[in-house]
Amino acid sequence: MTPIVSTISTQRRLSDETTGMLLGLIGVAIFSLTLPFTRLAVGGAEASAGAGLSPMFVALGRALAAAVLAGGWLYRKRAPLPPRSALPALAMVAIGCVIGFPWLTSVAMRSLPAAHGAVLVGVLPLATALFAALLAGEKPSKGFWVMAILGSVLVAGFALRQSGGSLHAADLAIFLAVLAAAMGYAAGGRLSQTLGGQQTICWALVLAAPPLLPVVGWLAWQEAPQIAHAGAAAWTGFAYVSVFSMFIGFFFWYRGMALGGVARVGQVQLVQPFLSVLGATVVLGETLEWPTLIFAIAVIAVVGAGRKMQVKRG
Repeated sequence: MTPIVSTISTQRRLSDETTGMLLGLIGVAIFSLTLPFTRLAVGGAEASAGAGLSPMFVALGRALAAAVLAGGWLYRKRAPLPPRSALPALAMVAIGCVIGFPWLTSVAMRSLPAAHGAVLVGVLPLATALFAALLAGEKPSKGFWVMAILGSVLVAGFALRQSGGSLHAADLAIFLAVLAAAMGYAAGGRLSQTLGGQQTICWALVLAAPPLLPVVGWLAWQEAPQIAHAGAAAWTGFAYVSVFSMFIGFFFWYRGMALGGVARVGQVQLVQPFLSVLGATVVLGETLEWPTLIFAIAVIAVVGAGRKMQVKRG
């Protein structure tokens, strides 16, 4: 390769990584409001019992609502059917991001403050990097792993500090949700390089729709009184997690990972807990403390340092 061609290739790679990071940041900003609005949807922020929707209905109903949007998008774009080779990755996205993460976080948000759950989700970038190495064939450098672990330690320390040094019973649901999402992110990010980010999430949603339809229908019948008495706040939360968290956010997220790499762009998620805490303050009126800003600055510095570390892509 001549020096000129090598320089052009390097500049293009850097440009792709920068664009990927920016798109990933937009996706993270959208995802950061997921927990506050989920808590709003399940009535965790309401004073009166029964003011919200059930966690199961929110989790599966939002996926089905997003699947309708996805089907409309695919029809409008006249998108071809995905190849058979894409089905395993689409199944992992459906299980991890469409069903697993929404269900587990909806259960947790029934009892956990959104801010507390948000900081626990801060270990998601490290989990995503691990799955990127396992599923996406990426090989992060030692320096990258150091920054990823350091960022996760900062977030975990913040979580423990905020909870008084101990974790809640619902924290297990959050950690399982993190593993589910990390698997779906890595599989979807890898597939997006060939299928495209928009088609990846849309086909995953459509793939999940057939088993979701009868379950959501049964839940709607069983919980009809609770659904009928759900307030406007609950439906606002449900609308956000359906349209933005489950659909639009992934357009930016998977496109960003396709351009910048799963492991590298995944580290942008380190700022998500702090955006979520800010969102919980605005949406739910939860208290914002000054130590949050200090941790946020430290984590952002780690993300910036990790951005400079090498990641070999398979």
